[in-house]
Amino acid sequence: MPVSQLERFGHHLILGISGTTLNDDDKRALRELKPIGVIFFAKNFRLGTHYQVWLETFKDLIDQVRQYAERDLMFITLDHEGGSVIRTPLPITRFPHAFMLGTLGNEVAKATALELKSLGINVSWAPVADIFSNPHNPVIGPRAFGTTAQTAAQNACDYYLGLKESGIKGCAKHFPGHGDTSQDSHIELPRLNLTVEDLRSRELIPFQALIEKQIPMIMTAHILFPQIDAVPATLSKSILNDILRKELKFEGVIVSDDLDMKAVSDMFSKSGTVAKAFNAGCDLFIVSRNINSSSLERTYAIAQDFSDSLDNGSLDESVVAAAKARIEKLLEVTPQYIVHSLDEDTLLRHAKLAIACSCGETD
Repeated sequence: MPVSQLERFGHHLILGISGTTLNDDDKRALRELKPIGVIFFAKNFRLGTHYQVWLETFKDLIDQVRQYAERDLMFITLDHEGGSVIRTPLPITRFPHAFMLGTLGNEVAKATALELKSLGINVSWAPVADIFSNPHNPVIGPRAFGTTAQTAAQNACDYYLGLKESGIKGCAKHFPGHGDTSQDSHIELPRLNLTVEDLRSRELIPFQALIEKQIPMIMTAHILFPQIDAVPATLSKSILNDILRKELKFEGVIVSDDLDMKAVSDMFSKSGTVAKAFNAGCDLFIVSRNINSSSLERTYAIAQDFSDSLDNGSLDESVVAAAKARIEKLLEVTPQYIVHSLDEDTLLRHAKLAIACSCGETD
């Protein structure tokens, strides 16, 4: 495949990195694909070392990513919700689950944003806009901000505005709603027998509220809604185009949840799938290299599928151009931060805030 085609797919790719330093595969992928962004996990931070040591190592990693990708402007991203979704070592604050934040969500988000900026992060894959409606949900649960549409909407908006006011781009997830599932999309494809009317009455309400607050990104759910479409939401034009774009009037960037997740990983190994996702409404794709394997084979196979789809006409140039324009518009207003340490007083203040949330002192 010509390098130019590889780079074209890179403009729609958030790529995972293998460890605390770049290996040869990382360097090749960054050099050839030139991804528009990267996503970091716990494996990218040095454990068992003091703050200044792991922070300097992480700074070097980001610098190398930019060097090999030959990009000054990038989405430097982290899944950093709090609770069970925290990747960073101490002394970065371990805030509790979203469900426990109560009225302190805005304050927590501002503190979180300050810490993320100190790590060079400019995009947080938060807030969760799902609803804690199913107590047996194995993957969302207290990651959600509330048990009703109204409380989830209000508290997610408060959190998002805290990120926004403090210079971090947020992303609402997982559209059109993951809160009622009883299966984990990391290991299988969940099914929800909800109609569009069901979604309107509950699941869509937090997303609508966040769209009204101008959330810039929305992440898809790898969930099958058989009463709406025969394919998962990530591949569904009915869900992403008809509901999210047309009905809810979202004009920002639609990003897929991780394509390495078992719910869709086999689908994206088949030719034509990436074209279906673009045609459904996806602009940006996450390939974390964190779940199944750190191998780059799948990433390159998806990039090849992208190129083939353009060549055979199943993916129209106008669709890719529109997606690229939305991504570039967002990237232009996304700050680029320099890694730096935080002082002890700031970290102590944030630790006290986390304790207040954990103890229910939310008023």
